[in-house]
Amino acid sequence: MLVVADSPPLIVLINIGHINVLPSLFGQVVVPPEVSAELNKANRPEAVQRFIAATPGWFLVRAASKIESIPSLHAGELAAISLAQELKADLLLIDEVDGRKAAAARHVPFTGIIGVLESAADRGLLDLQDAFSRVKQTDFWISHELLNERLRLYLGRRPR
Repeated sequence: MLVVADSPPLIVLINIGHINVLPSLFGQVVVPPEVSAELNKANRPEAVQRFIAATPGWFLVRAASKIESIPSLHAGELAAISLAQELKADLLLIDEVDGRKAAAARHVPFTGIIGVLESAADRGLLDLQDAFSRVKQTDFWISHELLNERLRLYLGRRPR
């Protein structure tokens, strides 16, 4: 499966200690240099800095040959969407609303942190309640009510 990622889902997964679900779910993850640069900012948490300083083999950096200009998107989002289109990626990991809208308008399949964590829980890679609890303790802006509702739905559909 070919997966391209923007930085926020990666930062959240690193900060909650679950970045290693990505190779288990997808094999390799490709990011454009713009996303790698966002991860490498000096103000990132120590865990993110450690990850980017010693990136694992499943984490690949590849530049898009052309980056589309899409108003209201940041460089990482633009590059990730452009690279996903260019590579005909199976999935784009992106969380920002404007980025998701732009991906949908370009028929790029996407998911965000909730989808990744739910998929990982489906495969027995993590406990979803614990993962959502950890997300709530980060500075990632996501509605706690949304996480609670997704957990309720998830638990309601699991076989007993």
